[in-house]
Amino acid sequence: MPNTYIGRFAPSPTGWLHIGSLLTAVASYLDARSHQGKWLVRMEDLDPLREQRGAASVILSTLEAFALYWDDTVVYQSQRHHLYQQALSRLQANNQVYRCYCSRKTVQAEARGEGIDAMVYGGRCSLLPSDWQSESGKKPAWRVRSPSKKITFIDAIQGLQEQQLDEEVGDFVLLRADGFWAYQLAVVVDDAVQGINHVVRGEDLLSSTPRQIYLQSLLNLPQPCYAHVPLLTNKLGQKWSKQTCAPVLNLNQREQLMRQVFNYLQLPQAPAVDHIADLLQWGVEHWQLERVAPEPINTETEYLSNLSH
Repeated sequence: MPNTYIGRFAPSPTGWLHIGSLLTAVASYLDARSHQGKWLVRMEDLDPLREQRGAASVILSTLEAFALYWDDTVVYQSQRHHLYQQALSRLQANNQVYRCYCSRKTVQAEARGEGIDAMVYGGRCSLLPSDWQSESGKKPAWRVRSPSKKITFIDAIQGLQEQQLDEEVGDFVLLRADGFWAYQLAVVVDDAVQGINHVVRGEDLLSSTPRQIYLQSLLNLPQPCYAHVPLLTNKLGQKWSKQTCAPVLNLNQREQLMRQVFNYLQLPQAPAVDHIADLLQWGVEHWQLERVAPEPINTETEYLSNLSH
């Protein structure tokens, strides 16, 4: 008997949901329910300095307002540090990670001097003895050693993806020097612990996927199937986000917003309904992931005009 489909929506409580968030939530929900699967919600609250007070509860109430009801208990990453430590300890025991004392300024300056991408870490601290510690008492970050091989996978929407980790990313951080866990490690651990086998999320996370696949291989964890939905952009071609001042979802326009999202996801025009839950169920019955186009969608004219009505 095949495994039950288990998907998830994993927002960060750094602000309220916007149209891009709704697109991702609806796509992941429709894909899970159309496979008679489970749909979980995980709150990725790893960085309290960036969180907005009350955002987590507002996000959950907004999902409920759109009839996006989840299975099981909501998981909060802030309560799962012991799981991430266990994973890091395993990598430490296998000498697959090392302490890094470099500041971002140091990394960028060294990269400029060598004429390489400032975002690619060259492995400077990997040459230090394993027991070396800073005389100033500075706390280190922990980086994983990136392999000199190409990571490839097939994305259900974006197609074949390839990334040469050592050249395009370098050794990347798993635990920051300030004590906060990096997203890459936490998401891999949580997906495995929760049994997530299908990940439907925004294209902005597509470039992170090879890093996660690599960590899954190191930790002997299963690799989910991935599908990255296209980004919704404004007139400048920027992703709708909190940083680009994406308008908060207007709960008085739930049906209108849901129909817009259906259109972005290439669903046929839905009939008139009495309740938002009926519209969502119609979406489940007519969902086809293979119809979703990979190209970014410029939404500003349609989206902002609808907000004014």
